[in-house]
Amino acid sequence: MRLPIRRQLLASTIVFALYPFAEANAADANGTDATDEANRTILVTAATRHSSSATALSLPVDETPQSVTIIDRKRIEDFSITNINDLLDQAVGINVERVETDRTYFSSRGFDVSNFQVDGIGLPLSWGLQVGDLDTALFENVEVVRGANAIMTGIGNPSATINYVRKRPTDELAIKATAQGGSRNYWRGEADVNVPLTDTLALRAIYAHEQSDGYLDYNHVNRNVYGAIVRWQATPNLRATIGYTRQQNEADGVLWGAIPLVYSDGSRIDLKRSTTTSADWTYWNTRDQSIFGELVYNFDNDWSVTGIFTYRRFQENAKLLYAYGYPDKETGEGVYGMSGIYPSDYKQYLGDVYLSGPFHLFGREHKLALGVSVSRSDAKEWENFAEDTALVYPSIYDWGSQQVAEPSYPGAELQSDYTDRLTRVYGAAHLNFTDRLKVVVGASAMWIDSTGYSYGISQARTDNRVSPYLGAVYDLTGNVSFYASYTDIYNPQTEVDANNRRLDPAKGTSLEAGIKSTWLGGKLYATAAVFKAKQKGLADYAGTFDGSGAGKAGDSYYTGVDTTSTGFELEVAGNLTDQWTLSGGFTWLNIEDAQGNDTRTWIPTKSLKLATTYTVPQLNDLKLGAQLRWQNTTRTQITDLATYGGPDEAVTVKQKGYAVLDLMAGIKVIDHLKASVNVRNVTDKKYLNSLKWGQAYYAAPRSAVVSVTFEY
Repeated sequence: MRLPIRRQLLASTIVFALYPFAEANAADANGTDATDEANRTILVTAATRHSSSATALSLPVDETPQSVTIIDRKRIEDFSITNINDLLDQAVGINVERVETDRTYFSSRGFDVSNFQVDGIGLPLSWGLQVGDLDTALFENVEVVRGANAIMTGIGNPSATINYVRKRPTDELAIKATAQGGSRNYWRGEADVNVPLTDTLALRAIYAHEQSDGYLDYNHVNRNVYGAIVRWQATPNLRATIGYTRQQNEADGVLWGAIPLVYSDGSRIDLKRSTTTSADWTYWNTRDQSIFGELVYNFDNDWSVTGIFTYRRFQENAKLLYAYGYPDKETGEGVYGMSGIYPSDYKQYLGDVYLSGPFHLFGREHKLALGVSVSRSDAKEWENFAEDTALVYPSIYDWGSQQVAEPSYPGAELQSDYTDRLTRVYGAAHLNFTDRLKVVVGASAMWIDSTGYSYGISQARTDNRVSPYLGAVYDLTGNVSFYASYTDIYNPQTEVDANNRRLDPAKGTSLEAGIKSTWLGGKLYATAAVFKAKQKGLADYAGTFDGSGAGKAGDSYYTGVDTTSTGFELEVAGNLTDQWTLSGGFTWLNIEDAQGNDTRTWIPTKSLKLATTYTVPQLNDLKLGAQLRWQNTTRTQITDLATYGGPDEAVTVKQKGYAVLDLMAGIKVIDHLKASVNVRNVTDKKYLNSLKWGQAYYAAPRSAVVSVTFEY
């Protein structure tokens, strides 16, 4: 069986098939790759960064009627960010929930983020989470669109959409190689080579290898990343692109669940940061492969049509150990474990056709985008559960020197075999009403068909839905605009209630309004936004079947909860001077249930994220930088102590507010060669990663990484 917190969302197809366009709508009338164009303009002005992640139309972020954050390649390299979890830690309005070493949730505006894309193509994350670390080597930048995303997805939560934009071949020869070494036997090598083979053919090849001993006992990670993309400009109007990417993670000593937070009497446990409930025989290995092919044809009238096919296969094989119970304060005993081996195999297929271009009406030029997407996802999950279902942990005071012995396993059984099919028809129009007023209207119509079963629960369903979108931007002055948008979204759910019946789809809405402004000739971009997001009937963990009722013992059941999130965000991005960059923002949230009570209290309601760099060209391009993130107090309640001989009343566990500071310094050693050092968690702050599931483990202590980069 899976961990009781297991969320079986339709993400395997739903987030995957929510294609739009990144590269698709990226072609302009001259055959220019708009992704490349956007990356070039980042060096000139923050306001002219383009994004199509929100509206299916490639628009400057200051003309997009939603909150958009872009973390570009320069910032990724400056702060040596090698995995997406660390990157999203720095994204305004995004909360990273590290519930385990190799399984991570993300939230925004009070709700789980369930929509992920690569180049606008939905990235299938099983159960709406990230398994293993996703490497940044393959990506040029990362776009975050906060709020519901009706046009691009129409399915999920009114939280955010995260779009990873791949590196693409360019017309210039470019070579970059980086070697890194750091704390806890950290080693990394990364190479990125772009070669124009002919006037019409270009190749980009990427490789990265990373390995390290984790700060947790027994933990070690080994990761390899490969990427190869070929672009062929067959004619001035026709471009073909094919690509293959692969990431392989091998992680040992992994956490499944985390450590107990209290003793059986309800008092807090204070453990070393290296403490883990894992063992040296556990592992969680993944292999993630994608192949895509794309054709873009640009008509002479500035319209373009794109056809794309993507195949993705995600495989995992894990031997896991989960701890439950609460230790006696005097003896340290009372924690038990269960273990299983979990091979899984997921395959996804996507076909999409996308058409976009300008049209004229009432003497003004407007933009239109239309698309059809068809996808299929096949999933198979096996379980080989240990014969001993109550493994005994040593005293908590001996953890680190003693561990649970590896049990025996009788043989794997196929527990899940299901198929999801999703068909989408979507469209959007950017209407240029006046020189000051721009309106975006659009919708996505979806048809979902699922068959099969998962852990004894039928996955059969047929759903359909139309999600509308309406947004407007009004230029108050030449550099200040007011905007507002409305969209709704829905989320088919596979979670079951206490009667073992699947919950109805959750339905969400998102309202947002704010001011966007540009300063210093467009180099600095600033926004202020207020928002209100609602989700009706969203699955919320309510307990575990004990075997005497409708469900299988150990499986989770949920209840549908109406939740409302209101708040505001402030954000700034760009350059204060040619040498001084600044980005970041502040988020304030209020999350309530239908009765007006605080809910989802593990999510911080106040957070601040800032990053800055300053370059001194006269001193061999010396660059100094800092990243700061702060959040307020979070809390959770432990309600099952009585089951283990403790008090009947619930116990509240808090993680006090904390700030984490990272520093960097880099310098040009000689032409084409630079060196840098990054120090993370400079103050060595000790804090728990996440209280989402009532267990937690400590975040990483202070560490340092030294990098040497050759660039030609």
